[in-house]
Amino acid sequence: MEKNRRDTVVDICHSAGARAKAFFEHPESLRTEIKGRQDFVSQADREVELLVRQLLRDAFPDDTIVGEEHAPDVGTSGFTWVIDPIDGTTNFVNGIAAWTVVIAGVENGRTQIGVLHDPNLSETFVAEAGKGAELNGVPLRINDTRKIFEGTVGVGYSNRVEDDGILRLVTALVEKGAMFHRNASGALSIAYVAAGRLLGYSEEHMNAWDCLAAQLIVAEAGGVVEEQDADDMIVKGGRVVVATPAVFDDLLAISEAAFTR
Repeated sequence: MEKNRRDTVVDICHSAGARAKAFFEHPESLRTEIKGRQDFVSQADREVELLVRQLLRDAFPDDTIVGEEHAPDVGTSGFTWVIDPIDGTTNFVNGIAAWTVVIAGVENGRTQIGVLHDPNLSETFVAEAGKGAELNGVPLRINDTRKIFEGTVGVGYSNRVEDDGILRLVTALVEKGAMFHRNASGALSIAYVAAGRLLGYSEEHMNAWDCLAAQLIVAEAGGVVEEQDADDMIVKGGRVVVATPAVFDDLLAISEAAFTR
């Protein structure tokens, strides 16, 4: 029986994760460049993205492919794959095992498929629009009723915006009694909301390849995601706020106050 899109993409993420981990385990031979302040790209990012692109082209030759490290491949089907070969490159190049392979499938402005594969922990998060979310095949369902002062909120920092926003965000979270967490992989942090590890996640600006897949995973697990047009995110990125239902309104208000000046 022919595999569906979701299962095919899971297999592709596993293949990409194995290739990336082979690079990660031999840092002495890894070539790395600095694109900007706290903005790195490695040989692994480029080569793993090329692998993902080839596997996607083989499986879905008519689809568009958009990635972080290479120019888009334009297809004719109306379906777009958005890929980040290694989300968490700063961690990757510094030997910190907090990074993931990310693929999102977008159609008509909506994310339809989201897959994250973390080869370090052998964790694969998967969601398909209207069909729920899973972690290693086990359904994810958010039922966390804790308030913001009873848990931890993930935060992200982008060099594409001014520093003031993240400073105001962290200050406001501390004043509310929340703990804050940054692991330098926005995709993993967002997925951790779906898994019950974080209450929410906020970042002033993210690119589509860093967030679309994980946002779908949170939404399909019963979390709340700030509404966005996925096609618009692919073009210019934007603010990301996700959380459990019990925390979302508070986190959105905090985020709007922190990022709006």
